[in-house]
Amino acid sequence: MLLATPRVTVIMPIRNEAAFIGRSLGAVLAQDYPHDLLDVLVVDGRSTDKTREVVCSVANGYTRVRLLDNPAGIVATGLNLALKEARGDVIVRVDGHCEVPPHYVRTCVKHLDEDKVDGVGGAVRTVGDTLTARAIATAMSCQFGVGNSAFRTTRGVSQLTDTVAFPAYTRAAIARAGPYDEELVRNQDDEYNYRLRSLGARILLAGDVESIYHGRASLRRLFRQYFEYGYWKVRVMQKHPRQMRARQAAPALLVLSLALGALLSLLSPLAAYATALLLLTYLTATAAASVAQARTDWRMLPILPLAFIGLHVAYGLGFLTGLVAFWRRWRSH
Repeated sequence: MLLATPRVTVIMPIRNEAAFIGRSLGAVLAQDYPHDLLDVLVVDGRSTDKTREVVCSVANGYTRVRLLDNPAGIVATGLNLALKEARGDVIVRVDGHCEVPPHYVRTCVKHLDEDKVDGVGGAVRTVGDTLTARAIATAMSCQFGVGNSAFRTTRGVSQLTDTVAFPAYTRAAIARAGPYDEELVRNQDDEYNYRLRSLGARILLAGDVESIYHGRASLRRLFRQYFEYGYWKVRVMQKHPRQMRARQAAPALLVLSLALGALLSLLSPLAAYATALLLLTYLTATAAASVAQARTDWRMLPILPLAFIGLHVAYGLGFLTGLVAFWRRWRSH
């Protein structure tokens, strides 16, 4: 049971976020939650840009902000360092690419108390500052791009879910689940939320909670991001096979089918026909999805197919690469 107005600690694991951390930290400091009950822990993974300077500038005069050092430089170790230092009865995670509205903390605390859930988050509205970034954000916000990932594609609906971005957890839930898995460079959220739910925790996607996420600004960065997602998803699957969803295996099956089909096409005209049909079907679906999503800004139309293909191929290649890299780790939980 939470206190009427519990102490809250916001934890922010960051690295090389000079371009965005000013807006992200500024939004946290602008919360309408009682300031004497709100602490902020910024955990920096030894940034090589101006991130630390920006944090110190924005936090100047705010005694409730602490800057911690994360020598390992990955998100999971930063989260665990922050959890050890956090004093709040509620822990809220906010990333350096994220902006939250002034009522974010207050609304999350309300849901934790009134809905008797262990974790809560909301829809993520992905945005971009350039035409390419907006096209990438659009691709990341529709079902053709990311499947039925509720927090990316659902708006204004409250429902229990499997995972959320930028969540608020009760201290009791965190004590039950333990620390984040520091082996996982990516996908530590999926693993952690699955672990919570396997212990009986309830995670809410709240219709009145929303955050803004600044997506990748280039197709190259998008490809790298989703390659890593696919790669580390294999390790999560090895630890928790039941955590997998069909949408998470689909990109790897697509890439594998096209690659094997191309090889078999050298031996069989039937394989060449089947592979061409599969590729044509995928490209047609990609074109249709691109036209549907470009209606808000037709200038995105040439970029959207590249963003969709980048999402799918990068994740699929990452997943297949992970299967090879971790093939000896199936019994390593």
